[in-house]
Amino acid sequence: MGRSEHDPEPDKGGSPTFSPSAELPPLSAEDLAALHRLGEQWQVSDAVRALPVDPQADELRPTAGGAPAGAAPLFLPDRAGQLTATAAAERRDTPEGRAAGWVRRLLLGRPLSSASTLRERMPKVVALPVLASDLLSSVAYGPEAMLVILALAGSGALGLSLPIAAALVLLMLAVGISYRQTVHAYPHGAGSYLVASDSLGPRAGLAAAAGLILDYVLTVAVSVTAGVAAITSALPSLAPFSIPMALAVIGLLLTGNLRGIRVAGNIFAAPTYFFLIAVVGLIAVGLVQAAARGFTPTAPPATPAVEGLGLLVVMRAFASGATSMTGIEAVSNAVPVFRPVEWRNARTVLTWMVGILIFLFIGLTLLFHLNGLAPRSNETLLSQLAHVTFPHGPWYWIIQVATALVLLLAANTAFNDLPRLLYFMARDSYVPRRFLHIGDRLALSNGLILLAVAAAVILVAFGGQTHSLIPLYAVGVFLAFTLSQTGMINHWRRHRGPGWRRRAIINGVGATLSAVVLVTAAVTKFAAGAWVVVLAVPLLIYLSLRVRRHYDRVRHALSLDTTTSPDRPSGEGSIEEQTPAVVPRQIRHLFVVPVARLNQATMRTLAYVGSLGQPTLALHISPEREEADNFRSQWATWGGHIPLETIQSPHRVIIQPLAEYVSALRLRHSDLTITVVVPDVVVEHPWQRVLHYRTEQRLRRALRRHPGIIIANVPTHLSV
Repeated sequence: MGRSEHDPEPDKGGSPTFSPSAELPPLSAEDLAALHRLGEQWQVSDAVRALPVDPQADELRPTAGGAPAGAAPLFLPDRAGQLTATAAAERRDTPEGRAAGWVRRLLLGRPLSSASTLRERMPKVVALPVLASDLLSSVAYGPEAMLVILALAGSGALGLSLPIAAALVLLMLAVGISYRQTVHAYPHGAGSYLVASDSLGPRAGLAAAAGLILDYVLTVAVSVTAGVAAITSALPSLAPFSIPMALAVIGLLLTGNLRGIRVAGNIFAAPTYFFLIAVVGLIAVGLVQAAARGFTPTAPPATPAVEGLGLLVVMRAFASGATSMTGIEAVSNAVPVFRPVEWRNARTVLTWMVGILIFLFIGLTLLFHLNGLAPRSNETLLSQLAHVTFPHGPWYWIIQVATALVLLLAANTAFNDLPRLLYFMARDSYVPRRFLHIGDRLALSNGLILLAVAAAVILVAFGGQTHSLIPLYAVGVFLAFTLSQTGMINHWRRHRGPGWRRRAIINGVGATLSAVVLVTAAVTKFAAGAWVVVLAVPLLIYLSLRVRRHYDRVRHALSLDTTTSPDRPSGEGSIEEQTPAVVPRQIRHLFVVPVARLNQATMRTLAYVGSLGQPTLALHISPEREEADNFRSQWATWGGHIPLETIQSPHRVIIQPLAEYVSALRLRHSDLTITVVVPDVVVEHPWQRVLHYRTEQRLRRALRRHPGIIIANVPTHLSV
């Protein structure tokens, strides 16, 4: 089987595409060659290389300089030129920083080293409930969604649930087998996004990603709301607190996942198994009771038809029932969380998931039919079936509690998958690269936080009534299904291994049925809210392309290989000609020191700049002529060792005239590199900061858009 360009061979350390080092990718061959040419032009004096310190000396340990004996070392030497930071070096040294660190450790636990990545991965028995919670919870509302549409054509149309369910099982098999193939062909995760990008092009990949992003955010908002609704139905006195309860659940899910993959898996696995056992028990007892009646179906209650039974109603019922499949793609997006061999374990779990889904879906649909159950506005079909099957005893409440728990935790699948999808998109520069960052518990913290915030905003915006968002599920997720399976057809056509035609046919069936669901849901649910997805997907694609365009321009602007930069003409010439200001001898310095008063902070700054032996100019902004004359007199008393320029500001504005003067110097002398060195007073307590001007920060903001100007500060620390 062939591999895609997104699928490099894994090394002994695991996937090279899912690594803490992704934030710092290696240089390209072109940049390495340019770096070598650049290095040949560098010339520095021996004084630059003669360090006055030993970088690996004991003075880098807290036991030196009067620190308590036995204190933990800050750094451990690995080999010449390389140290490893210890936990002591990462600890914050301010009271508020230590307090925040203590709270963080209390909530999230101690940091995990990068070497713990493999140990943090999940075994199959934990990965199944964690990744299947969304998929398995879908059977709580998927079959009912199908019957709700059929009931529009009257109670007689409910009998069509079985043939429609059979067609849905065919779709489940086709999509499940397709994702099994995807896991093998793309064993590093982000299935639909990578398949569509690799086989159909970047925009198709972004469309699949956009659909999944919307699906994951909606999954959290809707699942948490549904779970809270189940609780408030049993305890109506809690209804006024629905939104705070839902936000608390999102916070709990966020905290659990920020603690790391393994911890989150251990926490959230039990409720899914509880639901699975409860529903399997319900189906088993229901089938035994039906067998005792000879599997004779009970007639459903008479329901008047409000629509004629036609192809459109059947297609709508098919599309609504397909919501039972939301979450089936979870494994293909999360392959890196499995223990080795990752793709093989992922395929095993995916097979279990699809098998369990088909059993639960067919079992519940069949029992709804055999017991003559019809949708009601005040009670779910699952609740009705539990009442009929267990009219007495605690089993009904056990099933209700299990359903509420799994609906609450169905959102955990999104917390597992969306951060990884954003990781791969960030690797391709379609979303901010901060989503590549792996937190101190080896979790993709930024993606987790974004998902929690987005879901919370939607939940609050809809006042906790997110049922109207359910139609949006099918559009987003089946867009990803369709593109993924169409991409796999092209994949097999390019990589023609044994049995590729059979695999392509399976993908073709899945793509066709998924497209039917996609078009049906988009058309029939457009006015009910699907228009949001229809508009949001192109918007997300556009934003992703803008982000990519920005990163491409940054990469070209910062590339060492200037011959390929679109901003510079190609041609012969030395590094010095093509890349200004990257060789020391090209830089001409001018240091500018803003001086407000002559005190120790100012004197330290002037002494530091004077020690560098470079041209220096002092600059004083004065509100009136008399003060300027007085300051020049003080400067002369000091000896005028550095040239001084005073600027009178009649309207008493300080920062802007200073910034404009420095900018004008740079514009007139573009060969200069101007370093503005600001005297800075550092106080001990946070409340004291408001008592002092933040000149350095304000000046940095004023000059940040001006090239060739550097802002630095010389701090003077006060303990008063």
